[in-house]
Parts: sequence; structure tokens; C-alpha cells
Amino acid sequence: MTEKQSLLFPAYFPSIADFSVMAQYNVSWEVNGHYQKQSLRNRTYITNDRGRHALTIPIKGKAAEAPRRSYSEILIDNSQPWQRTHWRTLQTAYRTSPYFEFYEHLFEPLFKEEKKYLLNFNLEGIEMLCQALQMTFPKDKTLEYHKEIPHGSDHRYLILPKGASEFSSPTYNQVFMDRHGFIPNLSVIDLLFNEGPNALSLLKAATV
Repeated sequence: MTEKQSLLFPAYFPSIADFSVMAQYNVSWEVNGHYQKQSLRNRTYITNDRGRHALTIPIKGKAAEAPRRSYSEILIDNSQPWQRTHWRTLQTAYRTSPYFEFYEHLFEPLFKEEKKYLLNFNLEGIEMLCQALQMTFPKDKTLEYHKEIPHGSDHRYLILPKGASEFSSPTYNQVFMDRHGFIPNLSVIDLLFNEGPNALSLLKAATV
């Protein structure tokens, strides 16, 4: 790890931009602050035969109340079969990718056991991704929320879909590239399934 410090929000199967930060900075997790709707806390983007596709984890409670709730308090709505749907979608989208079968056994357990809290599930998924990418999982967490930080870099803005608008995503072969062209900065799982062991070197070379 480098000596560079940064903050990130734990996202659902984070973007390539997020993992590029993790590959190049000593990251702490921002686990405080209010939940924000339409963020990547409960949403990730992959590509399938129709192009860029969102996978969204349903959450409990009225959407209007979400801004007043802490991220750590957000409960997953398991009355909907989202785990089965997401897993089937990933299988369909990536079963022809070069490395899906190599990593499939790591992902499947995440979609078999019912999860209660969104934050905990996201951190569990990130830890699994770090294992697959042969990265060290960051364990440091914030104790309280600060709008501005006194030192280090702040990459918390990447939790918003448009946060990485200026991020220069590394290019690589994607499963449906012949139909849709290259789609940048999807979930890091897209990079992993297509590039396998080479994914980490691309994350380390990205500009963040």
C-alpha cells in the first residue's frame, strides 16, 4: 500500500473508479453520514446484451425518509427476490466471459444467504472482490462524519453515478463490445470477469 490516504463510501460491487482508488491509496471506509437515494450504495452497473444495465438492491422504508436515515441503519427489503434475480442476471451476462467460471464460486454465496443490513452486505461483497483481485481489504472505518477532511484525498463523491464523470477508465475487451462498443467505469466485476488476473494491473495504472 502507498502512503496516500483517501475516503470511500462502501458501494454495491463498486465501480472501477472506486477500486482504482483502493489499488493506489490507503483507504478508510466512510460508514457514517445519511443515506442518499439514487446513489451507488444500493446500485451497481454491469453490461449485458442490451448495454449498460443497473442492478439495484431494494431497501425497506419510504423513499422520502431515506435522507434522514444513517447508512448503517438501512435495511434490505428481502420480501423481493433480488438475490436470485441479480445472480441469474450476472450468470446470463457473463457466462461467456473469459474468467466468470474461475470466480463464480466466490460470488454465489453472497446471493444464497439472506442479508439484513445494506452496509454490511456491501462490505462483505467488497472483501470478496479484494480476495478475487488479490488486494488487501481496507479495514479502517470512520468514527463520525465530517463534510470536509483535514488531510488526505476525498473520493466519497464516487458514490454518486455521475461522480466519476472525469475518470479515465482503462479499456479492455467486454463481452458485448461488438454490439455496444466499450462502456466505461462499470462495476469492477465487469473488469474482473473479462480480465481476470490482469485486472489489478489495470486498476493500479488508472488515473484517479
